[in-house]
Amino acid sequence: MRIVVIGGSGHIGTYLIPRLIRAGHDVVNISRQGATGYRDDEEWQHVHQMRVDRAEEDRAGTFARTVVSQRPDAVVDLICFTEESASALLDGVRGHTGHLVHCGSIWREGVSRKLPIREDDAGAAEAPLDDYGIQKRRIAALMKAETAAGGVATTTLHPGHIVGPGWEPIGPLGNRDPAVWYALSAGRTIRIPGIGTEMLHHVHADDVAQAFELAVARRDAAAGEDFSIVAPSALSVRGFLHHAAAWFGLDARIESVDWDGFRASTTPEAAETSWRHLSRSHVFSIDKARMRLGYTPRYEPEHAIREAVEWLVARGELGVARPLVR
Repeated sequence: MRIVVIGGSGHIGTYLIPRLIRAGHDVVNISRQGATGYRDDEEWQHVHQMRVDRAEEDRAGTFARTVVSQRPDAVVDLICFTEESASALLDGVRGHTGHLVHCGSIWREGVSRKLPIREDDAGAAEAPLDDYGIQKRRIAALMKAETAAGGVATTTLHPGHIVGPGWEPIGPLGNRDPAVWYALSAGRTIRIPGIGTEMLHHVHADDVAQAFELAVARRDAAAGEDFSIVAPSALSVRGFLHHAAAWFGLDARIESVDWDGFRASTTPEAAETSWRHLSRSHVFSIDKARMRLGYTPRYEPEHAIREAVEWLVARGELGVARPLVR
């Protein structure tokens, strides 16, 4: 199968493109820099690279033609963030490809009301909280409507907080402030907003890649559907802190404060990011992905996050007070 991957040089593509090559597919990676992801997998030698600035071509109205020029049997879109961009691509590939697989986000859902959140339970969460989530929800609805109307076979996958070697994870306070890792490794007391039962649902990038590979391979099962793609379990703030402290051979020391107290202990940017994550308190079901796609995630969240932390520490990109224990 000839597969065009849009934005395949990032977190998901780092693992997805080598998977597709190993499965015997002919793969084209459309990206702005023509890079090969965060790993030096030999499969990248067999990838057709196209350097394209999607934003520029979207403005010019030529991007869909660029995609279609590669005669794809399937298109995997990892970097679509607006309904307008999604609609333009749909219009352009209609009749020219057999399957369009879009990367959504769990942030299509707002504050949780019922856990775990399931794809078809409209009352499980409130409306999305920001424009990113609003756009991802609208794109997912656009995709489903396209297939229901007899157009392009589409699928939307909604990853959780993607983690793995190559970038900083969303940490136990719901932000990417690296100070928490040094504090944990030094045995310092960590201030948390509230009582620490808010949830974070991570997923390893390779598990997300697995889901995309499965969606492409099982088009009939995936067509017209959307799927939450997360780890088999989620971590509470307290649970995350206790796991992370144990990586350094320590017990977590935790102090509960109100949100005003928490904001006073960190930067405005970190506090806002924490609020955006923790106020949602997301936990998602993967039952649908398991049953329809055969999705079998390899990583529990604490294992995926630790892998990312180890990678950063080994490269001197994350300061810690003591080494991680085995």
